[in-house]
Amino acid sequence: MKTGLWIAGSLFWAALPAPAHGAPSPSAPPATETVTPASQTGEAVEAARSFLDSFDPQARRSVQFPFVVQKSGTLARFRRSAPDQPALPVTDAEAQAPTKHGPGMGPPGGFVGERYGQSVWSNFPVSDVPRPGVQMGHLTPQQRTAALHLLQTLLSAKGYQKVRDIMGADQALADGGTQFASGEAVYTIAIFGEPSQTRAWMVQFGGHHMGLNLVIDGPHGVMTPTLTGAQPALYQHDGQMVRVLAGESDKAFALLDSLDETQRKQAILPYRVEDLVQGPGHDGETLVPEGIRGDALNATQKQALMDIITEWAGIINEAYAAPRLAEIRAGLDQTWFAWSGPTTHEPDRNGSSYYRIQGPRLLIEFSPQGVGGDPTLHVHTVYRDPTDRYGSRFTHP
Repeated sequence: MKTGLWIAGSLFWAALPAPAHGAPSPSAPPATETVTPASQTGEAVEAARSFLDSFDPQARRSVQFPFVVQKSGTLARFRRSAPDQPALPVTDAEAQAPTKHGPGMGPPGGFVGERYGQSVWSNFPVSDVPRPGVQMGHLTPQQRTAALHLLQTLLSAKGYQKVRDIMGADQALADGGTQFASGEAVYTIAIFGEPSQTRAWMVQFGGHHMGLNLVIDGPHGVMTPTLTGAQPALYQHDGQMVRVLAGESDKAFALLDSLDETQRKQAILPYRVEDLVQGPGHDGETLVPEGIRGDALNATQKQALMDIITEWAGIINEAYAAPRLAEIRAGLDQTWFAWSGPTTHEPDRNGSSYYRIQGPRLLIEFSPQGVGGDPTLHVHTVYRDPTDRYGSRFTHP
């Protein structure tokens, strides 16, 4: 597996050698060593400090910001005064005021994001919803290498590959020409707070169709909320076809196919859902559970549901993912699975159906988008924990 990023239309390779097939990552501990959350936090702190130390004091202010603890995220709106002007934050009233329309002006109500302290999280491109931090294309080779190493430290190997695949899709979109900022060079990284083994801090990384919020607080690693997506979900790279979010699609259809007629009538909603219900800007809202509940599933079906959930909960490093998956499994009988849309899909292609997984400490939405013509090629997903927003279970008094 190669390790690299597209910058300004050309590929640069990070100075992080990829492992041979079946071999552990160079930064991974030996197979016999048990990595605890506390030791993983130590590695994350070291990687974050190494990244920050690659900036001089003045430049460091553009990538590091205070970590401000809030009860939840708040709605943030952005709008342009003209198509060729940058998107700027506006109030709700300003966003709803009449304006001229045209390419780049955005939807009614403006471009939407979610603000937590000084961080901004959104599924819109960075040209529509600006994020604090430094774009990858503006980093030196040393800084890019340090940034990638930080991500590899915070994420599982599978999670890091998922991130690379999403970024590759966005680069394919940029190479085809867009009216907005896209491509891997505009992905943005920021650190909030001071990397510490005892105090809370956060790494935010993302761009078009991806927004990671990684809060580290002592032995706790939290990745809620996070957004993953793809456009296009199918693209060619090095002569091979890459299908982004394949596991999220295929595993959901596998669970649906395993349901008997009575279970399917419970799971499949009688109406069509065509967008995220609790995407960025909807933190703290209450959503009534629908579909089939976990206690109506057999053991095999419950495992299939956990397999789907792991596609999100398993993005973060395994040391942090293990306790998260354990608490999700403990609440699986109270976890709901709801489906909306077609019940079949073409082989080797994502489906065009929406689904939702909702539990005591979990909300996942998978939402194909009609924008772009083919919803199987344009997907938004969201991963939340209503009891742990940006690590608030541990950080908020």
